[in-house]
Amino acid sequence: MDVVSDAISAVRMGQPSSNRLRVGGTWCTRLAPYEGAGFHVVLAGGCWLLPDGGSEPVTLGAGDVVLLPHGAGHVLADTPGDTARAVPFEEMRQPVGVPGGREVELLCGKYRLDRSRVHPLLEELPQVVHLPNRVGAHPELRAAVDLLARELDDRRPGSCLALPNLLDLLLIYMVRAWMDRASTGAWPSVLSDPVTTAALRALHSDPAAPWTNDRLAAEAGVSRATLARRFTTLVGRPPMAYLTWWRLTRTATLLRDTDAPLASVAREAGYSSPYALSHAFSREFGVTPGRYRAGARGTG
Repeated sequence: MDVVSDAISAVRMGQPSSNRLRVGGTWCTRLAPYEGAGFHVVLAGGCWLLPDGGSEPVTLGAGDVVLLPHGAGHVLADTPGDTARAVPFEEMRQPVGVPGGREVELLCGKYRLDRSRVHPLLEELPQVVHLPNRVGAHPELRAAVDLLARELDDRRPGSCLALPNLLDLLLIYMVRAWMDRASTGAWPSVLSDPVTTAALRALHSDPAAPWTNDRLAAEAGVSRATLARRFTTLVGRPPMAYLTWWRLTRTATLLRDTDAPLASVAREAGYSSPYALSHAFSREFGVTPGRYRAGARGTG
């Protein structure tokens, strides 16, 4: 696994949901804050996105994609006017056509995320990631959008399986596209540094291995001092501290998503025994693995 794949897998829960919205004329709808991530794909026409909190309105055109990675509340509307007229999104789901009006068609959806252990790569995403439809930009994302548009007819054979998988691909491509063009944030710099990237890839590929600073430095092809300096500066914590954090984050995911016994979870996470894992997990989470699993199942 790589860092981006692991960062998304650690927080993603269940399958994404989506709704097709077709409106025309004068309209305005509000989407409430959500414990996950929201997204919109403009299939036809154009509209405005007005984030809660007074952020600048965003104009969206045909082919544009927008990700709200922290589930921020927002309004979609035909004009950036008075948001007090907005009706709840649930009341706008049925297609509404207005004769002679400018029709807008969107795919609006949500990803379910467990925010208890979000990777810092995802934490530093801005409230709104707008990815305009520009010729030659982000070809993978554009291809995913085109495929999604074709799969929205649920009468096509296999569409019930194809659509959620395409939405998962869309999330990956949106994060990639943001990283490609990001001018702020630590993680685009982290993953463009060959030494730190080599170390992270090694840790994520086999977190249960008996890693040491010396072994990891050899994997990255640099001295121990060089690895420690570059990794700590860019990532914000030393390599072995990051490994401990990632092992426990992975443990939380395994407890949430599987029925594996604690001994198996401990081996997969790189701990010598269930006791060693329980001690480290309780120190980090403030709760035993068993209670964490029960709580995660109760809220899943």
